[in-house]
Amino acid sequence: MSTEQDVRLTPQRRAVLDVLAAADDHPTAADVLDRVRAAVPGVGAATVYRTLALLVESGQAAELRLGQGEASRYDRTITQHDHLICDACGRVEDVRAGLRRTDLDDLGAASEFTVTGYDLRIHGRCASCAAAGTPVTRSTHG
Repeated sequence: MSTEQDVRLTPQRRAVLDVLAAADDHPTAADVLDRVRAAVPGVGAATVYRTLALLVESGQAAELRLGQGEASRYDRTITQHDHLICDACGRVEDVRAGLRRTDLDDLGAASEFTVTGYDLRIHGRCASCAAAGTPVTRSTHG
């Protein structure tokens, strides 16, 4: 499957897509499963996991791999953007860092690399965790 038109939206697939479209928290597959089951009781975990993979493959969702040992997160926003990640609670927010194509071209020229894209992850602590003094519990490597 390579485009949106190639994916036949069964009621179960539509429910997964609807959950992602409504999510602004970059849910894990388990989160998506819980939310889909609230709307479509009895839907199977395998159906949700296969549908997430299909939506990523067809370009209707993005998969975020935030580090070794961390569950993949799913993103409704498929256009180029970057992420702020709280290393204490795991919260993920979309952000536009504003790298320009000329920045990427300059980087490529300096490193003798052909830059085809990038995925910028900015780590820190969210305001809630910083205010509460929540210690960093997640690895910033990945």
